[in-house]
Amino acid sequence: MDAFTEEMMNMLLKEREELLNKLNNEGADFRTEAMASSGRGDSSDLASDEGAYRKMEAMNAMDAKKLRAVENALKRISDGKYGYCLQCGKKIPEGRLRAIPEAVLCVDCKAANERMG
Repeated sequence: MDAFTEEMMNMLLKEREELLNKLNNEGADFRTEAMASSGRGDSSDLASDEGAYRKMEAMNAMDAKKLRAVENALKRISDGKYGYCLQCGKKIPEGRLRAIPEAVLCVDCKAANERMG
């Protein structure tokens, strides 16, 4: 493994740990809030709680998606396929990987996919 890939692996491992901790803490907060709010308040309180729950669920879903991307990047490192575009097979520039270590597409393929919708 070259120095750059090792650096990216360390970044990804750190990010995975942070995401796991965040998801664990948010899950505990969610359970605590749910238990505290059960059976209290009027309909406007319940609607407010419902909105907060949905926001928390959406944030957890985004974090879970990011965690899957990080896990997949770590798998590509272990398979020796990290840093190559999954669409065209070209090497993804180091600058892009430093900005988005879990990137799976080169800049050209990403731009083409975004143009296509």
